[in-house]
Amino acid sequence: MKVLVVGTGGREHALAWRLAFSPGVEVLITRGNPGTDAVARPVDVASGDVAAVVRTAVSHRVDLVVVGPEAPLAAGLVDRLAEAGVRAFGPTAAGARIEASKAFAHEVMEAAGVPCARAEVFEDAGAALRFVERGRGPVVVKADGLAAGKGVVVAKDRDEARAAIESLMVRRNLGEAGRRVVIEERLDGEEASYMVLCDGETVRPLATSQDHKRVRDGDQGPNTGGMGAYSPAAVLDPATEGLVLERILHPTLRELSRRGIAYRGVLYAGLMLTRDGPRVLEFNARFGDPETQPVLFRWRGDFLEALSATAEGRLREVVPDFDPRPAVCVVLAAENYPGSPRTGDVIEGLEEASRVPHAIVFHAGTARGPGGSVVTAGGRVLGVTASGADLREARDRAYHVVSRLRWPGMHFRTDIAARGLRAV
Repeated sequence: MKVLVVGTGGREHALAWRLAFSPGVEVLITRGNPGTDAVARPVDVASGDVAAVVRTAVSHRVDLVVVGPEAPLAAGLVDRLAEAGVRAFGPTAAGARIEASKAFAHEVMEAAGVPCARAEVFEDAGAALRFVERGRGPVVVKADGLAAGKGVVVAKDRDEARAAIESLMVRRNLGEAGRRVVIEERLDGEEASYMVLCDGETVRPLATSQDHKRVRDGDQGPNTGGMGAYSPAAVLDPATEGLVLERILHPTLRELSRRGIAYRGVLYAGLMLTRDGPRVLEFNARFGDPETQPVLFRWRGDFLEALSATAEGRLREVVPDFDPRPAVCVVLAAENYPGSPRTGDVIEGLEEASRVPHAIVFHAGTARGPGGSVVTAGGRVLGVTASGADLREARDRAYHVVSRLRWPGMHFRTDIAARGLRAV
């Protein structure tokens, strides 16, 4: 069976790596990176070029396309593949709106009675600024559209909220993504990530995880696409998982179905576990990054069969299974990330790191450099992932691997999974 993974980052490396364990599969990937070369054959097509991806899938006689990033989903890649007779794992453009428009997500949640932050939507910067001035509590300012994890500002005060509105709506620093903003109340509690497979009818939970969004230790500094994650999330006990499914995932999927959207793929709920129960911070229409890395490190069984069953509407036949041993992913970032990261620095220690058992280095922002070297080529560069008999051992092993890697300006958080250890 031939599978095409769309995307080039750490999540896509993890997807290709886990797919390669399935029997009788040949994995292709759109361009890929030096890390994916060991598990997938690159094809020279950009993941964001919908027409080119469709042509490639047809010409290579691909049996299943697995879409990693959100942008191709929002652009209708799955719709175009269906028209060409190619099966795909991922929602249609209509389903992907749950991530592509935060205003739409709130509309769906309100209709479904899903607990979430109170929110107001603004298309006029003046009205948004006046709303902030009248507000009595801290807020979160979000670009309505896709912004690669950089469109959310958790404002400490009115000044930060005003600055975020002016950046998004006046200066358009994130382009069309910030043409409209959503201003939410700021929720307090523990964050957690919850992903499920859906085929339009059946829902299968994946292993729980907890992400670390802020760039510096102690959840300080600006939001990023994610500086690390661990699985399972100690803060999501079975009773809370049951509430998430009952009050959030099932009602959301029913409301999408009521609107004529048979959601197939991964639905990711970013949660805040408040004193009043779990509430939604955001929905994503794809596997989380970097949550996918530790979750798939723990996956047991035929991953390709699970994705195929989801795409074909027979997910009832599959029950995902996970290694009970925890896994931790630590993201290593380039200098100046999450701003304009420096690229082209040679990464040292990859061979030494690859020899550590029960660990893998997933490549996110890397490229081939002079003389066959591997160089930085993005903000989040590597995702060091390891497992252990318990969370402490998994965490220690991941940081042991991190100590083997280096390049000028490399930075990372030293407290990934620390909240999990405290909870345990």
